Amino acid sequence: MNTNNTHQSKGKKILFVVTSHSDLGNTGEKTGIWIEEFAAPYYFLHDKGVDITIASPAGGAAPIDPKSTDPNAQTEATKRYYSDPATQERLAHTVALSTVKSEDYDAVFYPGGHGPMWDLAEDKTSAALIGAFLHSNKPAALVCHAPVALQHVVDGNGAPFVKGKNVTGFSNSEEAGVKLTTVVPFLLEDMLKSKGAHYQSGPDWQSFSLQDGLLITGQNPASSIAVAEKLLQQVTSK
Repeated sequence: MNTNNTHQSKGKKILFVVTSHSDLGNTGEKTGIWIEEFAAPYYFLHDKGVDITIASPAGGAAPIDPKSTDPNAQTEATKRYYSDPATQERLAHTVALSTVKSEDYDAVFYPGGHGPMWDLAEDKTSAALIGAFLHSNKPAALVCHAPVALQHVVDGNGAPFVKGKNVTGFSNSEEAGVKLTTVVPFLLEDMLKSKGAHYQSGPDWQSFSLQDGLLITGQNPASSIAVAEKLLQQVTSK
């Protein structure tokens, strides 16, 4: 990223919306944010001078998927997060989603993890917020399972916003790969297709991201930086 973009991004404000949901269906196991999908975009944008606010449906501590803390799931960004008490503190004290307004920010970013499949998928406040960003000509970016938050976002005529849009998200084959197809409430890929979206995906676990106007989506954890790059480009081009 060139210094011009870094200069342009200073003073920009991006809202991060993370899940508050920690139960992995009825398995007795825990879920939440996939920490890499938070940490990589957070530090990428933070280091460019972007002012980030973190919100969640319930406010307070945001749960982290225990599987995302496994040694083999670590990246430079997650290692930085675990040695950064200040950012850990921010994730432990998120603001309540009901208190934030789209007009206070330049864009919104949704990290994934399985948690959003239960809360952000159905959250009316979240859906209205995403709609408010998009209808105000501000970009919305969602990665991995987070595009589930688009389920109830509508356009000006009340039709699904994703109808006719090029989108991606955690694929059916990736869900099968982690053996959770019967645990999640529904399959993200199927939901997006049912809303009329032009769903596309790349190879499992490889970076794949799409931009359709103001809407930016990424397929999986490997896509999180690519999504953040597209979002920064949108924010700094205004």
